[in-house]
Amino acid sequence: MPISPQLAAYRLCKATGWSIPQALVQKALYLAHMHFLGQNNGQPLVDEKFQAWDYGPVLPSLYRKLEVFGGRPVRDIWWRLDHNHSSPETDLVDEVGRQIKDIPPSRLVALTHHPDGAWAKHYEPKAGHRVIPNDDIQEEYRQLWHKKYASPAQV
Repeated sequence: MPISPQLAAYRLCKATGWSIPQALVQKALYLAHMHFLGQNNGQPLVDEKFQAWDYGPVLPSLYRKLEVFGGRPVRDIWWRLDHNHSSPETDLVDEVGRQIKDIPPSRLVALTHHPDGAWAKHYEPKAGHRVIPNDDIQEEYRQLWHKKYASPAQV
């Protein structure tokens, strides 16, 4: 069952030791979501649609929650969240968080902005924030990533 963007972000940030800025949270969750869709017959990781924004794929509710951090690392602001929730979704996010610390930010940008990817397909400058359909994200996984990487953090 999909998890909330807030739970996914909490788990990711905690697994990185609270060292990751908001923009990289979005990119890491997009890659995790793509991997989860591809490995689970289209079942989504999170219960919100990503949108194509200027700087990459974004979960809007998460952006609004985390924008106060700017480029600084996200801190724990989820006091009312059930942090102990465990599922295949949270396990994947935890794993991505443990591995993401060693990936240069420029690599995450290159991966989420792949010219043949779902973000590029739906991004249009000055057109507003367009939804990136999960079917297109899953197709990006099939076409570009699933043969190369066993884990979203290996991309």
